[in-house]
Amino acid sequence: MGLFDKFKNIFNKNTKEDIKEKEEIEKYDEALEKTRQVFTSKLGILSNKYKKVSEEYFEELEEILIMADIGVNTVMNFIDEIKKRVKKENIESTEDLKEIIVDELFIIYVNNDVIVNKINYSNEGPTVILFVGVNGVGKTTTIGKIAKKLISEGKKVLLVAGDTFRAGAVEQIEEWGKRVGTKVVGKENADPSSVIYDGLEIAKDENYDVVLVDTAGRLQNKVNLMKELEKMNKVIGKLIPNAPHETLLVIDATTGQNGISQAKSFKEITNITGIVLTKLDGTAKGGIVLAIKEEVNIPVKFIGLGERENDLKVFDIEKYIYGLFKDLF
Repeated sequence: MGLFDKFKNIFNKNTKEDIKEKEEIEKYDEALEKTRQVFTSKLGILSNKYKKVSEEYFEELEEILIMADIGVNTVMNFIDEIKKRVKKENIESTEDLKEIIVDELFIIYVNNDVIVNKINYSNEGPTVILFVGVNGVGKTTTIGKIAKKLISEGKKVLLVAGDTFRAGAVEQIEEWGKRVGTKVVGKENADPSSVIYDGLEIAKDENYDVVLVDTAGRLQNKVNLMKELEKMNKVIGKLIPNAPHETLLVIDATTGQNGISQAKSFKEITNITGIVLTKLDGTAKGGIVLAIKEEVNIPVKFIGLGERENDLKVFDIEKYIYGLFKDLF
């Protein structure tokens, strides 16, 4: 299929751009190995077990997809679409169905939308990016890694510690500030909105390009968190019109369907513009990328493919699909 041919061509070239692209593809390939081993190998076995398309084949395919954490609703819709294509295109061989499976999973993610995986930068004044998510998903680490990425691209970045009550939260973001070489605004046990106010005043006075704001991760009491985020949004909007420009929800990919529940909960209490999936390399349930888009209709903007500072990548659906299915072809 076209996507796989495209990547094969890249591997046969040696321009500077192609070498960089190869490294990115290999990173996806390596990070999705656990999912691929469980998922793609089972699909291969299934095609060998059933040479012809049958109801039994579809039942086992459904089970494989659910085990990869693609999500029950997503899988049901997907199987319906596959069955329609089988009927319409008179497909009998399961070997011929492999490409259609990849094709339809790609369609599920794209869903006729223009896939926006880039940060929505402000045309004037600092761009404000709010990070939300439950405790323990790697929110502060994500902020540090994104700060490093933006600084390497020539942006002047300010970090704001809006998670003021969790023990060690301010110190953790200050440590990242030292590591990437940028200023941090934070104060323990202070009102988060007042800390954000101070940070934005500094950002405006000192001509920062981007402000990355950490927030508390308490989802147990939705009402309190909603009020806190509403207050933050009001403070930000007063100081910088149309801000925050992004609200990114950080989810730990290893939590699977629990991550989707978190996405639904946060979507109810604030306007989420994108998702950061951490620890995608540490799970065999990489199908969460497809499920999350289908279930909550929020694009994945960044994914964590390893521990190192430069292992947080802008999400690329083509590289993801290639990394997931390359052993099938």
